[in-house]
Amino acid sequence: MRVASDMDYKIVFASLETIQEHGQALRPVVSSFTAVFHHYDFDAQTPGNGYRTLVKVLLSCLLHIIHKGRYIVSNYNSAFFRADHNASEMEAYSSALCQLRALLHLAQRLLNDNEYGQLYALQDGDLSSRFVQEYSSMHKACFYGRCLGFQFSPSLRPFLQTVVISMVSYGETFGKQQSGLGLAALSLLTSGKYVMDPELRGAEFERITQNLNMQFWKSFWNLTESGFLTGFSRIASSPVQINLTLTVPPVTLRLPLASDPRLTATISPPIAHSGPGPVHMRLISHELRVGQESEELLSYCRDDPPPITASQLPWVQKQPRSPWLLIHFHGGGFVAQTSRSHENYLRIWSKELNVPILSVDYSLSPEAPFPRALEECFYAYCWALNNCHLLGSTAERVCLAGDSAGGNLCITVSMKAISCGIRVPDGIMAAYPATLLTTDASPSRLLTLIDPLLPLGVLTKCINAYAGTDSPTVQPAVESSSLSALGRDTAVLLGDLTQGASNWIQSFLDPTRTTGGARSLSSSQRSYRSDESDRTPSLTSTPHCGSDSDYPEGFKPLRSECLAFVNPTSCPIIRNPFVSPLLSPDELLRGLPPVHIVASALDALLDDSVMFAKKLRDMGQPVSLTVVEDLPHGFLSLSQLSKETEGAAEMCVEQMRAIFQQEDQRPALRKRPTLEETDRSSSPSAVMSGTL
Repeated sequence: MRVASDMDYKIVFASLETIQEHGQALRPVVSSFTAVFHHYDFDAQTPGNGYRTLVKVLLSCLLHIIHKGRYIVSNYNSAFFRADHNASEMEAYSSALCQLRALLHLAQRLLNDNEYGQLYALQDGDLSSRFVQEYSSMHKACFYGRCLGFQFSPSLRPFLQTVVISMVSYGETFGKQQSGLGLAALSLLTSGKYVMDPELRGAEFERITQNLNMQFWKSFWNLTESGFLTGFSRIASSPVQINLTLTVPPVTLRLPLASDPRLTATISPPIAHSGPGPVHMRLISHELRVGQESEELLSYCRDDPPPITASQLPWVQKQPRSPWLLIHFHGGGFVAQTSRSHENYLRIWSKELNVPILSVDYSLSPEAPFPRALEECFYAYCWALNNCHLLGSTAERVCLAGDSAGGNLCITVSMKAISCGIRVPDGIMAAYPATLLTTDASPSRLLTLIDPLLPLGVLTKCINAYAGTDSPTVQPAVESSSLSALGRDTAVLLGDLTQGASNWIQSFLDPTRTTGGARSLSSSQRSYRSDESDRTPSLTSTPHCGSDSDYPEGFKPLRSECLAFVNPTSCPIIRNPFVSPLLSPDELLRGLPPVHIVASALDALLDDSVMFAKKLRDMGQPVSLTVVEDLPHGFLSLSQLSKETEGAAEMCVEQMRAIFQQEDQRPALRKRPTLEETDRSSSPSAVMSGTL
């Protein structure tokens, strides 16, 4: 064990002094936020907004620093005390605290400049541009190295570390001419150096999130669609009797009008961008129900050969049709994933709610931008209403459910049903929905600077892809046999195996050695600045696009060595009400069914949920908002990882159960309501906290 050097102690003492300086400066800022917290919450029973979240993250960072300081004081004389490691930890959290101070300063400007109770700078283009500029130039690597996931539940930090290491390893090998097997094997090999060197991991993650294109993100996120991962998920999740993939041909549908069932509305198949085309879906049912074994349903099945259904097994009892039907739209930023990677919680939902689930595999961006996904989801909803008997349901009550991008589609499909005059669903359960697809600044959007799962650069790429401003580049296919591909992969893999193993072993023997061509920022390589005026050093002296003059005198945030290129979402499409429901006029939202939103306090999209829930409440629409603590965006897909995510997923189930079991008070399901009728029915009974 290396003995602590004077350099290590200097780093610790400098970090402590810097931390004390930041703490004193932040005290009045935090006080100004806490004084007005309640003005930005949905209601008194549902505390949650971006200002609360920023203060919570700041306090979490300070708590880690206090614990680390106490540990150093108690153990620095121990023979097993790792001086270099602890010095690096203090330095990393000192850097994180500096950046959080900058974020709180930006949030304070939002608080001062926005209208009272408004979380978004919708009318302040300069402030939103400043936010993008600061993101582009501010140092972010400290949040992805030693400080990774400090704000989340401790049970999730190993998972987050695995995701980040996998991402940077995959990013290093992405683009090489290999098959998926070769890329996966090589990524696993190169991951060792990122486990050993958190600073290198953070720097590489920052580079990836800032510079790699949409094709990388689609490729990485779609790893969850692999047979190995989905197979493991199926083993770990609840078994189901029915799991069919369906393809519905593009034929015109007719549905009765809600105002007069004797009249019908014509629903055309999806046509945007690529013309009429089929819609793909997945039917999941815990129990075999009447209709699900029919030849008519199996004719839609796209499995070849058709699967062996539960009806062919003599010991399986057929249940009557359910009065309920759940229609699901998956998340994935409109650009990635299918129902297959969301099966783990859909199987649980089908069992706990005892309901058949139809999950829609809508076309993805940027190959199929708006409005293709909305058209396909709306068509699937209409087809399900007409063919519920095939799905094992009588559809007396229909619930839409989705997470993130899927939550957006739940809302916009219901808006489209209202505008077409057909039956609207009985309720919506939207988990952390995206209701404002812009880069407008808000307190929770500032979290994209530190969020490993939803950085601003990635969020912007998804928005631009859905808006159609990020057109894909189609690469010509290179024909080669699977055997030759395997041989090429093996040869390249063996070559990289030698180099990778050498680098990894060398990292044990010489911790100061840098690998992979990237610069390691380990504490043994850092220089200590003795000048008292530079205790908050900039990581680069190169010009940057942020403006330090807007910060308090004597303070400036750390700047990154490589600037991020963020293309702000300026396309008019993003302000279309069917893209950003938060911007919808009241007329398009009036008549929505009860909307139940489950959001995370640490999600960059928290303010989307809060402001949309407030908008519906102020209109007199039935809405509830539940905010869970300490979990990241996408917690539904993590429901089997920890008790916290499992509890949050159970909240979503309870919201859907409330929709199915609520009393039949649905004027919007029978006819399109007038303004007076909507106003008279604007006070439904509460279901959960935050319901008006």
